[in-house]
Amino acid sequence: MDILAVSVWLRYLQFCDINIELPGNAYQGDYIKDIADAIYQEKKSVLVCSAETLTGIIASHPDPEKLLDALIACAKTELGKDNYLFLFEKSLNAIRDDIENDLAEFGVVFDNWFSEKSLTETNKIEEAIDILRRNDYLYQRDGATWFRSTKLGDEKDRVVIRENGQTTYFASDIAYHHLKYERGYDRMIDIWGADHHGYIARVKASLEALGKNPDLLDILLVQFATLYRGPEKLQMSTRSGQFVTLRELRNEVGKDAARFFYVMRKSEQHLDFDLELAKSESQDNPVYYIQYAHARVCSVLRQASEKNLTLPADIASVDLGRLDQSYEKAILTRLSIYPEILLNAAQSYEPHQIVFYLRELANEFHTYYNACQILVDNESLRDARIELICAVRQVIRNGLSLLGVSAPEKM
Repeated sequence: MDILAVSVWLRYLQFCDINIELPGNAYQGDYIKDIADAIYQEKKSVLVCSAETLTGIIASHPDPEKLLDALIACAKTELGKDNYLFLFEKSLNAIRDDIENDLAEFGVVFDNWFSEKSLTETNKIEEAIDILRRNDYLYQRDGATWFRSTKLGDEKDRVVIRENGQTTYFASDIAYHHLKYERGYDRMIDIWGADHHGYIARVKASLEALGKNPDLLDILLVQFATLYRGPEKLQMSTRSGQFVTLRELRNEVGKDAARFFYVMRKSEQHLDFDLELAKSESQDNPVYYIQYAHARVCSVLRQASEKNLTLPADIASVDLGRLDQSYEKAILTRLSIYPEILLNAAQSYEPHQIVFYLRELANEFHTYYNACQILVDNESLRDARIELICAVRQVIRNGLSLLGVSAPEKM
């Protein structure tokens, strides 16, 4: 967040005609310029620093990471506490507000946004470290404070307080999860990027050292998605500002396809997201294929209405024994396992099981639709087949609803 703030600050200075080039490892995207422009309109030429000071810092720090640290320190010194906090919070809130809005339009709404800074402000990090110290899980070495995580199954001990007195990210993780337990939940789920796999053992160890039951915390790992446009892989980098946003993805392929493609794989499996496939109207596009099955049932029912055919009012009056075709038996069998699929998907945190199920049900329905006439002259058989396809429609609608995907009646 400090890197974000100083990146915005340097763009802000450019609006003030103090033209300092951004370091290559600062945030480069146009969104940084937009945030800086908004701050400039609110506080013109207030958050300034001399060009000489900045060029001196740049000249004396050839190492890119040390240069960023020096520029952050300069911003805090030159702007003072209040102005730097203003810059920091304006930058952070602009990014977070955009993310929150984007996610809401995608169908993801968080009840609470947690700030790591609040752990420091409420002394939660110190509280957690004190508990570890009382439980004899801390020791001093080389001027730092270490957590004895190897005692509880981790591959090596971890630093919680650096030699300079600053707490580590891991210390914040310990305090955050301790607070989760204090909030009284009996089941907690973290969703982490797959590159954080090595953190699982140390976080679980810290919970045990705090006197908590680590089995109450489930950690799901999520692989990164790679975007393709046909055979072409799209290159992305947050710092360089070269990326496709979720909003852009949704605008191109639609909310339904965007959501559906993200739950087509187990969370820990890598996802190759093909933009062209997601937009195609073919059986190769799973979301289109499933939605089309729902729309086809609706079309059959409209045809029945147009022909003034009386639809069955009560399933109890329908002779379902007429459904003796192999296609019909396959669908009936598939429908019967839907509750089991839901239970398994919920208990294992695997919504992709619903995706696979709906794809198979849609395939069996399309096969049936192409092989058998639904609106036959025989009323008893027609009623049985109508009840069958209505059941297919209901289950597809229910499954898509759980995935946050629409079930259109016309396509």
